[in-house]
Amino acid sequence: MEKKNYTGIVPGQHSGKEIDTENSVDCNSEQEAHTLFKAAKARLLDVNHWHEVAGKALAVFQLTDARGQEVNRRMQQGDYFKIDIPGPGSKSGEGYDWVRVESVEETEQPHVHSVGIRVRPASNPQNNDDEVAHFYSKQSTSNFIVTREGRRVTASVYDRNTSTNEESGNVADAIRNTTVGAGAIAIFSKIQWKSLVEGLLRRV
Repeated sequence: MEKKNYTGIVPGQHSGKEIDTENSVDCNSEQEAHTLFKAAKARLLDVNHWHEVAGKALAVFQLTDARGQEVNRRMQQGDYFKIDIPGPGSKSGEGYDWVRVESVEETEQPHVHSVGIRVRPASNPQNNDDEVAHFYSKQSTSNFIVTREGRRVTASVYDRNTSTNEESGNVADAIRNTTVGAGAIAIFSKIQWKSLVEGLLRRV
């Protein structure tokens, strides 16, 4: 699988698991591809509706600002997602898993247009606890990309350096992170991200 990393947001793979999920659509013309790319980009940056886009998604995502206050707009660097997944939530995350938007990048070339975001597990911005409130470790990243190459549009999610968060000082969270994280690496990410990449490129 050739990585769509035109924006350069996907980090190198050094440890843990590498999980790739992609979906591509070949359009009849570059103009049609432009239109689909524009729609897919808008969906990608509208985190609050990812669960609707994905349809069969297992999680609900809510965008917040840097203080953890819910917002209803396109994501920006420095924002957070609070994620509600099935089952018990993180105590340090007050019932949610949290990631921070590390990077939002876009590049456009004559026949290539790509936009990507990188998120990383983070502490809960709503409290003073520095502990990572996520079932994945702080070394893990998820990288979401939509790319147009000529008449082809591709939606991708590249998880890099993925491992469970075993650093929690809270016993309940440590057990929960190990259990949920292992399941996510094996099953959750594939199901969640497969539904998302298919939904991002759905034609209406």
